Amino acid sequence: MATTTAKLLDTPFRKEVFDGLSAYPKYLSSKYFYDKKGDRLFQDIMAMPEYYLTGCEFQILSSHTGTIGELFRDRENGLDLIELGAGDGKKTKVLLKYMAENNFNFVYKPIDISENAVEMLSENLANEMPALTVDAEVGEYFEVLERLKGFNKRKKVIMVLGSNIGNLKHPKAIEFLTKLKDAMLPDDLLFMGFDQKKNPQTILDAYNDEAGITAAFNKNVLTRINRELDGNFEVEKFKHWEMYNPETGTAKSFLVATEAMQVTIEKLGLTVNFEQWETIHTEISQKYDDKIVHWLAEQSGLEIETSFTDEMDYYKNYAFRKV
Repeated sequence: MATTTAKLLDTPFRKEVFDGLSAYPKYLSSKYFYDKKGDRLFQDIMAMPEYYLTGCEFQILSSHTGTIGELFRDRENGLDLIELGAGDGKKTKVLLKYMAENNFNFVYKPIDISENAVEMLSENLANEMPALTVDAEVGEYFEVLERLKGFNKRKKVIMVLGSNIGNLKHPKAIEFLTKLKDAMLPDDLLFMGFDQKKNPQTILDAYNDEAGITAAFNKNVLTRINRELDGNFEVEKFKHWEMYNPETGTAKSFLVATEAMQVTIEKLGLTVNFEQWETIHTEISQKYDDKIVHWLAEQSGLEIETSFTDEMDYYKNYAFRKV
């Protein structure tokens, strides 16, 4: 039986879906929102007026391009610019253009869990900046971090935009930052975006748009389970629900069953029972202030070198070095 179960759970997606829907309370990872449809939905989310994060970070990178670029530069040996969770690269292209036009010797290495996103970004960069050296890779952060230790011949800048760290609770964020620190040499930089605490309604609106795009994005994980694992979720019977706790700075997303039901997932040999109003926790989006970021850095063996903010102080990008 154990061998049969192991065969059924032979990929991270299968195992995590099995574990999450067998748990109480139930949960699914937000990283599985992303496939071709999910990538498109996230593009739509980033274009929404309520979703301030993208615009604020784009403003930071556009307003401080030269300062940030020169912070990255290594005149002797050049550098590797490694971006975790690169997505469509829209914001990064501002920096890439500056670096390409100002005689930086560098390789850009975008990494994303979405194969579709990596392919699209590589094609776009080949068309828009044909002289740019791009070495793209599909993978999860923690897998890639082990390989980053091999990048030790010259300076590397590790970039994590979009407040992706916000998808991790603080203990996991410290673990992630510590692994990044362990992959860094003294001259290396970590450049990372952190969404800041602000009016709670502004945060709620960003994750609970009236058009229902964020709801469709969350529900896409159920669609993926149906398609890839032969599930029979009736997706329309789940309601997307968002909450934000201003005390902890934690936004949480849920899918809520609007009626009692039974779901079977054939490829996992799994039957899942839902009570009416039972939840699946799908995402966390942590919000920060300087005090919390300093604490996370201190706990991880990093120190803040400088930071950049947008004109509304909604969002910050921090540059860290290894202590």
